[in-house]
Amino acid sequence: MPDETPVSAPKPSAVEVAKTASNYLRGDIAQELADGAPGFGKPSIQLLKNHGTYQQDDRETRKAIDGKKSERQISFMIRTCVPGGKLSADQLLAAIDMGDELGNGTIRLTTRQSIQHHGVVKGELKEFMQRVHTNRLTTLAACGDVERNIMCCPAPIHGNPVRAEMQAKLDELAVHLAPRTRAYYEIWLTDPDTGEKTLAGGNAKDAVIEDEPIYGRTYLPRKFKTAFALPEDNCTDVYANDLGFIVVHEQGKILGYNVLAGGGMGVTPSAAKTFPALAKRLGFVPPEDVLAIAEAIVKVQRDFGNRADRKVARLKYTIHTMGLENFRAKVEEYFGKPLAPCHPADIHGFDDHIGWHEQGDGKFFYGFNVENGRVHDTGDFRLKTALRRILREIKPGVRITAHQSLLFTDLGITDRERIAKILHDHGVKTSEEISTLRRWSMACVALPTCSLAVAESERVLPGLIDSLEPEVAKLGLAHEAFTLRMTGCPNACARPYNSDIGIVGRTLGKYTIFLGGRLLGDRLNEHYKDVVPFEELSQEITAVLACYKAERKPAETLGDFCHRKGVDGVRTWADEWLAGARGHT
Repeated sequence: MPDETPVSAPKPSAVEVAKTASNYLRGDIAQELADGAPGFGKPSIQLLKNHGTYQQDDRETRKAIDGKKSERQISFMIRTCVPGGKLSADQLLAAIDMGDELGNGTIRLTTRQSIQHHGVVKGELKEFMQRVHTNRLTTLAACGDVERNIMCCPAPIHGNPVRAEMQAKLDELAVHLAPRTRAYYEIWLTDPDTGEKTLAGGNAKDAVIEDEPIYGRTYLPRKFKTAFALPEDNCTDVYANDLGFIVVHEQGKILGYNVLAGGGMGVTPSAAKTFPALAKRLGFVPPEDVLAIAEAIVKVQRDFGNRADRKVARLKYTIHTMGLENFRAKVEEYFGKPLAPCHPADIHGFDDHIGWHEQGDGKFFYGFNVENGRVHDTGDFRLKTALRRILREIKPGVRITAHQSLLFTDLGITDRERIAKILHDHGVKTSEEISTLRRWSMACVALPTCSLAVAESERVLPGLIDSLEPEVAKLGLAHEAFTLRMTGCPNACARPYNSDIGIVGRTLGKYTIFLGGRLLGDRLNEHYKDVVPFEELSQEITAVLACYKAERKPAETLGDFCHRKGVDGVRTWADEWLAGARGHT
């Protein structure tokens, strides 16, 4: 007789065990918050991510005590959700103030249109969360195994309702996919005087075990990212997301959305089973079905995602395991009806919205480049102080872009000179004064606080750009737009795997170079060279650009050229060029 012994389910990961036992993300966070220790235990560290905070260790400020092993320097990174990157001047001012008063004196604009603070100590976490709430924002679900900050194009272009309708649909979806748990309010928003009434209403001591109709008791197997994009403007890198919606519109009217699923950049170098992926085109839905199809896809990931191995727990691996057609069939089952085929509309443009633009209502918006998203004052460069003046004196609307920069909105024509003067008075260049190369570059935080980082990123990319700018100018490519993205590890927070040039930390001081993605964000790049010392990156990239200059076709972009020639062909040409260049020196 055949063996009928049932096959046991894979053992869930430690994170899954912690979530299951947490009573809807409560766990022991409240008790540990008051225990006087500098950090939290392992289960709480994982649960805290769903509340919007990561426990971190600043590896550079560890201090050896009496010859013993250095002590961890624990602090917390806190991320604020900003759906679509939309803020008021007062909200951004408050965030900057919180960075000074409770953080490390800076804030960071992220690649997902949100705000990060670093250096917050455990004893001030609760005050920080309450101040975020008072600022009419939240950190709930900014991290963790849930839907994270949803992105869309931030440009306030009036006269065409498409962008406003897209932002409104995003706002609906953000509310719909938000966790229902009251744990966030109980733990962080209790009134400091009574300890009972929450700032959000209700009474903490009357809390009951609630239901999570979308997420269930264990939430998702891994993080989940969503973005909206326009065919003519993929500034959100929609194909890099777990779930994407491409707006299909004609004559100022949204017909519906092409639905994408299964994008994701993260890779674990030691695990060959991991890979970057672009989302796949799944089907078309009318506007009224956006919430329902999103919920269906989230629930399929909830029920079929890998809960034993977090390395392969993202939606891209669920689709890879199930197969796209089986995945689509399961989504249709949860959705309750068949999906229509995708509309032919697809991505064909990308605008970072930097510089001055008319809004279409008699006013203007200004795209201001913030290098790697870091807002700080250092020496004569006083960006933080300049931003405070702009926000207080001019009071523009504010949008965060997916390229870590800012849009100041609702400006008058006279504000152009005022903003330029404020920036110059504080040693800050206007967007018009920076190179195209710098404008299209971005980096993740990396060292010293990110626990996953194996190499520098944010702190060294500006210097790499400094060394590349004169070489790019010599080649006559100063006005060519191509994306250059750098990360301190293969987890790829700055989306390096679909850029023209990707630089990914391999080990301390050494990197892997990738070529052949493109500015549109709809093609993965390919491995070019591995274990390249930081000191050689500028020469290696210059050689690639020299090859591009010599052999490109008219109007051919860098990424398209590398894709056409192939990385092997580029490498052969570039190595010969490097040998000649080194021979001359």
